[in-house]
Amino acid sequence: MSSFYIENFGCRATQADGAAIEHQFRELGLDRAPDRNAARYVVLNTCAVTASAEQDARAAIRRIRRQNPGCKIVVTGCYAQRVPAEVAVLPGVFAVVGNSHKSNLAQIALNKNSDKGSYEEGSFVPASSLSAAPGAEIFVSDIFAHTELLAAPVFDSTNERTRPNLKVQDGCNNRCSFCVIPSLRGRSRSLPLEDVVREINQLMEAGYREVVISGINLGRWGRDLPKAVTWGGGRPGPSNFEGLVQAILDRTSLEKLRISSVEPMDWSDSLVQFMADSRRIAKHAHVPMQSGSDAVLRRMHRKYRPWHYREKIETIRNAMPTAAIGADVMVGFPGETEAEFAETRRMIEALPFTYLHVFTFSARPGTPAATMPNQVPVGVARDRNRILRELAAEKKRAFMRSR
Repeated sequence: MSSFYIENFGCRATQADGAAIEHQFRELGLDRAPDRNAARYVVLNTCAVTASAEQDARAAIRRIRRQNPGCKIVVTGCYAQRVPAEVAVLPGVFAVVGNSHKSNLAQIALNKNSDKGSYEEGSFVPASSLSAAPGAEIFVSDIFAHTELLAAPVFDSTNERTRPNLKVQDGCNNRCSFCVIPSLRGRSRSLPLEDVVREINQLMEAGYREVVISGINLGRWGRDLPKAVTWGGGRPGPSNFEGLVQAILDRTSLEKLRISSVEPMDWSDSLVQFMADSRRIAKHAHVPMQSGSDAVLRRMHRKYRPWHYREKIETIRNAMPTAAIGADVMVGFPGETEAEFAETRRMIEALPFTYLHVFTFSARPGTPAATMPNQVPVGVARDRNRILRELAAEKKRAFMRSR
């Protein structure tokens, strides 16, 4: 019997997509291989948030082709959506399936392998005009035409993760000047409440006690859903993220709910207090910061100012003294001066972070930041990255000692 193996790159949402793809293959009767060298189909679920992420995907393709030359390599995810023709010509690639066609990936792979030359009418059509090499067909369409979000399936009991991720939101309506993700995942769209509740209940039945809800812009959950939807005796359903969290606790007996990254604008005082008061919500807040400089945030087209961000973090810490608080921080954004970087460093020093994800700016083709003047030299950006990572390590050690 044919087997498959999925390798995920990038964020929690990508991991959840990988689980959905796994479910597709199992529904078609395939088993998961113990590793990629033993699989007939190897799916690379890629990331494109940085040039380095795309380089990692290319390296993985070369490695798999060398170690398992008989397998069928299917490349999907954000890298496949961004430059499908570029991916299709890489040696060893069997098919390129963008985010637009990810919900049919397993069927595409198996149908393509059957050499039938036909596909279920109305389901998907290969973008043959983009095909750049024999055998490496491309399945990509306009991601903005997609308005629904399919549920990620339940992890089975053999899964190695003890804290499964449930993607309840995808896409993003923001237009940060450095970010390519909105053009690769489309508009913000939400998993309906009934589907969220069903998936969490199924995870609990499978033996999981804690679930992480995740998304590309998680705090925007519900804003695209019909407001007339009702639940629980005809009451109006929740229309925002805070309502989703409340509904999960009301309608499931999940022991621990963990919230993934939420943008600063969506941390309302009432959400923070609700988290603080509930024993069933993990005391953890990830609040993307990107920069502590007002000028840099404006060039990034971020929707908050440093003082707004500072107030959010202080509110979270005051309400939850033992919470883990993390942030994403970018260094080397175009035009970032020493004085602007110093503003970021001072802000991090002053705030009660317990960990940081520090990134060096990576110019993404098609984004406004890619063509901004005064690009920061690579060496300078690397030094700034190192400085903030060392600062983050100090703050993490201090938090651990305090516990």
